[in-house]
Amino acid sequence: MTAGQPPALMHVATASMSVVEAALAAGYDGVMIDLQHGEVGLDQACAMLRAVPRGNPHLYARLASLDAGAAGRLLDSGARGIVAPTVETEEQARALVAAAKYPPLGGRSLGPSRPALYEGTDYCAAGNAAVSAVVQIETAAGVDAADRILAVDGVDAVYIGPADLAVSYGLPGRPDWADGPVADAVAKVAAAARRAGVRLGLYCSDPAFAAAQIRTAGLDFVGIGIDLMFMGKQARATVSALKEAS
Repeated sequence: MTAGQPPALMHVATASMSVVEAALAAGYDGVMIDLQHGEVGLDQACAMLRAVPRGNPHLYARLASLDAGAAGRLLDSGARGIVAPTVETEEQARALVAAAKYPPLGGRSLGPSRPALYEGTDYCAAGNAAVSAVVQIETAAGVDAADRILAVDGVDAVYIGPADLAVSYGLPGRPDWADGPVADAVAKVAAAARRAGVRLGLYCSDPAFAAAQIRTAGLDFVGIGIDLMFMGKQARATVSALKEAS
């Protein structure tokens, strides 16, 4: 990204180190390795993390569910952010912090499989500073509890999932809502993030919409695009062009 723009992350739902490398080579700042949707398993995700040079701060992994063991393995393989889906309570936020942070803030066990992950005389403090505990708010209940969730000590960022959020309001499950309940919810969570002093992220599908949200919501990072959807879109366009030219 250009100077002054927040980091852009591609969602990677296929179990491929090559896709991760291609995303970074194309100009993405980082990736969101997605264990919740798609076909990426834990062992595959740990291998994919190693396709990114050690120290990239925009290397996130989204869990299928809040599993401390999975979070620990992903962090030990180099993940710099653990995203917990569908967080709706303070208790869930505390469980994320416990899984992602070393003592005394959390309960993460020492034992990285990737060497020299963090630099500093106090390894636990350096690890806690380097790793982000990211709550994903993607339901109306999570929006209503946003202030309490983001006030939990150790929560570093919030990532808004607009498609599931839309469904929770009885709307079609799609991103990029410029108005209505989803847009209002994004504004509410953005305000809660500013009050709590945590970073704010949002998934978008359209670059122009994402740019507008960077300005209006004050995004600190943006998820934009999914590898499977990119492939499907380009495949449809290629086949259509072939048919038209034949």
